[in-house]
Amino acid sequence: MCGIVAGVSNQNIVSVLVEGLQRLEYRGYDSCGVAVYSPHEQMGQLAGLQRARSTQRVAELSAQVCGDTLQNSLQGHLGIAHTRWATHGAPLVHNAHPHFSARAVSMAQHGLGKVAPRPVQIGLVHNGIIENYEEIKARLVSEGYVFMSQTDTEVVAHLIHSHYAGDLMQAFEAALGELKGAYALAVICDQEPGRLVGARQGSPLVLGLSGQSAESAQGPSGDQAKFAGYFLASDAMALAGVTPGFVFLSEGDRVDLSASSYAIVNTEGQRVEREVRAMQAYSQGAQLGPYQHYMQKEIFEQPQAIADTLEGVQGIVPDLFDAPRSDVGDQVPSNSTPAHALASEVFAGIDRVLILACGTSYYSGLTAKYWLESIAQLPTSVEVASEYRYRDSVPDPRTLVVCISQSGETADTLAALKHAQSLGMGHTLTICNVASSAMVRECALAYVTRAGVEVGVASTKAFTTQLAALFLLTLVLAKVKHRLSAQEEARHLHAMRHLPAALQAVLALEPLVMSWAEDFAQKENALFLGRGLHYPIALEGALKLKEISYIHAEAYPAGELKHGPLALVTQAMPIVTVAPNDVLLEKLKSNMQEVRARGGVLYVLADQGTHIQSEEGLHVIRMPEHYGELSPLLHVVPLQLLAYHTALKRGSDVDKPRNLAKSVTVE
Repeated sequence: MCGIVAGVSNQNIVSVLVEGLQRLEYRGYDSCGVAVYSPHEQMGQLAGLQRARSTQRVAELSAQVCGDTLQNSLQGHLGIAHTRWATHGAPLVHNAHPHFSARAVSMAQHGLGKVAPRPVQIGLVHNGIIENYEEIKARLVSEGYVFMSQTDTEVVAHLIHSHYAGDLMQAFEAALGELKGAYALAVICDQEPGRLVGARQGSPLVLGLSGQSAESAQGPSGDQAKFAGYFLASDAMALAGVTPGFVFLSEGDRVDLSASSYAIVNTEGQRVEREVRAMQAYSQGAQLGPYQHYMQKEIFEQPQAIADTLEGVQGIVPDLFDAPRSDVGDQVPSNSTPAHALASEVFAGIDRVLILACGTSYYSGLTAKYWLESIAQLPTSVEVASEYRYRDSVPDPRTLVVCISQSGETADTLAALKHAQSLGMGHTLTICNVASSAMVRECALAYVTRAGVEVGVASTKAFTTQLAALFLLTLVLAKVKHRLSAQEEARHLHAMRHLPAALQAVLALEPLVMSWAEDFAQKENALFLGRGLHYPIALEGALKLKEISYIHAEAYPAGELKHGPLALVTQAMPIVTVAPNDVLLEKLKSNMQEVRARGGVLYVLADQGTHIQSEEGLHVIRMPEHYGELSPLLHVVPLQLLAYHTALKRGSDVDKPRNLAKSVTVE
């Protein structure tokens, strides 16, 4: 979602800010902006805090601020920048960040008597949501503050301004004491042109170190930083190649930065030291290469992503989940989690599994439920993370709480995790694609998938690598519980090692899927059907189609057709059916006949040996092979391709679908 880049340096950092925003574009946004302090007039703006904002792409913002002469470019050693995904207020320029406080406040027009204006200007960027902004805003308006936006963020700028008495950090601390909600903040003031302050509460914020302070934290190649100074960002990727050392701020931390020093203060007001990590925040994975879109690239990266995720897995052993398996370039200590535990001890002491996730990750959890209950024979519940903590539930300390997230920063899932922990469920594990994320740090155990950077908002390779990790977890739990024989272990390992080759064969079906997309591009509704293990795959296929093509799509267990959805079936409603060659095949064929009897048109992904043939009103794509328990990983790929090519033919922005964001860091 929203992205933050900020810094204070000994040289012009506008290029760092803009390039950082470009690296964060994949998260999704609808406006962007940058602000710097300058002692001189620039771009027609007076000395002080100067800014540029846009509701276009970052490239347009870059054209605004990076001119070919000093007179038509923005320059400064202190600056903040932001990409915004709208929550409060429409995606308009006046709602875009950075937000400024009023340069002067006049009380006379509010009947409060004439007071001298305060020649102070505060500028800030913000990720998160301020829950009590309306109450604070009403008070500030009564004090004479004039609001230029509909955002909750502008309240924070004016609130800091109202507390300012010559020390930015003191004013910042006073303002934070009044805020309720989630935030990552970076704040500057025109009265203190060499100072940047920030804080995190419920939203991620990373401190980037360069210059002498980071010599002990150089990246794997020993590269020195390009810029001396200190930086803040919502994602380490924003600072790729700028800083070799990173501090992942803890919940409640405040930071006070200058070009030559930094200080971190915890929620008790005590100065603290946090671990500096040497980490090369690679950006190569975010390069488009020969592909037309990132989503297309990431679909075709799935065989390699699965191979990387399973790299080094020689046997079914608990210690695979003992600690984060480092993603490329991430050097995460094996004991980096606060409640580090041995997986063998945890797994031996659990009787059931609770999975918490959102969106696509939730569907991977639904798939895993079938595996966990049939193979490991463990009762499993799967909860939508945004709902779990708002209802009464029955906690069980012998439950393994599994959190699934691509980014590891999903606000709803993190909140659900903390709720489960507060109920006494301390056996926690995350399956995540980012080794340095909050979720990895919060959970006792972790398995870090190695999908690499996923830029497309609609998740593809993150989903299949999550499934691979969840299947591996199922096998480990089954073995710990003595429910997996040596022969079964060998068979499953062989199947997992064959997955990359099997996925390559499925990707070769793309031309056939493209012919389906010609039909789907003309439709406005679609229905997806699956049974058993493949019902969650039907859900994921429907989600992909609606996310990027804007076609209304729903998914149902095929057996539920006669209980309502059959009323929707006409020639205008394409019915996608996932048809593996499993024990439910004959039942599924009966459901398909129900559709055909009502004039419905079927599009079927059929395994070998199903004896389902193409004919009028029945379109069949034959899968290369039946893949048993791992079949969901193969069947989802044509559904990803169908969504992609349908959206392409409808002219949608495939990588940046409207109203959506990649990393959902607010509730």
